[in-house]
Amino acid sequence: MEIGIDSFAAILPDPATGALPSSTDRMAALLTEVEIADSVGLDVFGIGEHHRPEFLDSAPAIILAAAAARTSRIRLTSAVTVLSAADPVRIFQEFATLDLISKGRAELVVGRGSFGEAFPLFGLDPRSYDDLFAEKLDLLLTLRETTHPIWQGRFRPSLNGEGVFPRPHQPRLPVWLGVGGTPESFARAGLLGLPLMIAVIGGTFGRFRPLVDLYRQAGEKAGHGPATLKVGVHALGFLGATDAEAADAFYPGWAHLMAIVGRERGWTPPTRAQFADMAGPEGAYLVGAPETVADKVLRASEALGGISRITFQMSTASVEPPAMQRSIELLGREVAPTVRERFFTK
Repeated sequence: MEIGIDSFAAILPDPATGALPSSTDRMAALLTEVEIADSVGLDVFGIGEHHRPEFLDSAPAIILAAAAARTSRIRLTSAVTVLSAADPVRIFQEFATLDLISKGRAELVVGRGSFGEAFPLFGLDPRSYDDLFAEKLDLLLTLRETTHPIWQGRFRPSLNGEGVFPRPHQPRLPVWLGVGGTPESFARAGLLGLPLMIAVIGGTFGRFRPLVDLYRQAGEKAGHGPATLKVGVHALGFLGATDAEAADAFYPGWAHLMAIVGRERGWTPPTRAQFADMAGPEGAYLVGAPETVADKVLRASEALGGISRITFQMSTASVEPPAMQRSIELLGREVAPTVRERFFTK
């Protein structure tokens, strides 16, 4: 099992003072986080894409390129690229360039995104949400296979053999499909034979099992083998020396962001009891001491019939850089070895 981190480059107020760090300092801290993840043996680091004041990740390929120059082995991916609102040609070029800089460590996780701010920003009709994604995914996958594509669609001008450069270092740039909870998205990933990345942001891991089964059934029916049909999980997580220490560090940032999103979506205000339930044994938050989190990762894999990758979204924590860095070190030095040992001895 691959283990890694996803970051949205969240910029959150200090829990004690309410002061925001500078964007420059937050970005510097983020690049240090990637360096530490590389040094402690984690497998992958992902950068999300948002166009909101709470996050600094509107240009993930640039952040990943800076990270590539500072690291040597960790794989670098988007988490996710909001493909519905992007030009697949430019996305392919950016990540092919990242692949050259990183000498074959670039990946893409593409999805429709959980926020809608990209649509008005780039002049797109949100009513075409799914049609835009399906068409642009088709073009992106076409670009993986040919340098001079012949392609037509509804939303983008046709391609008539123009060359798309550069080509990546890897023979085939990895593309995962990021999904939330719609059966259509799981089935689409299976039919296309794309590895699946599930965003689990609440509830339990087990509630996704029927959808994962649908993904595998659709993939097998389309002729894709088990080695192709990989399942990954993206979940909120944070490590501390004890369960209480990790929860106390993660909760303030979580509550701050959930309150903002909740006001936009008409949710009730978040509570510590809700958080404790999600961080508890049956909840989907990977928050706690290393042994607690390792056990929970293995239970998540079992609940979903086996997973190939799990990534921790830690940037919701509004903590000083040393606490974030310590969380990454605990994940790489204690959780990852435990999970890998138990995973392979089953």
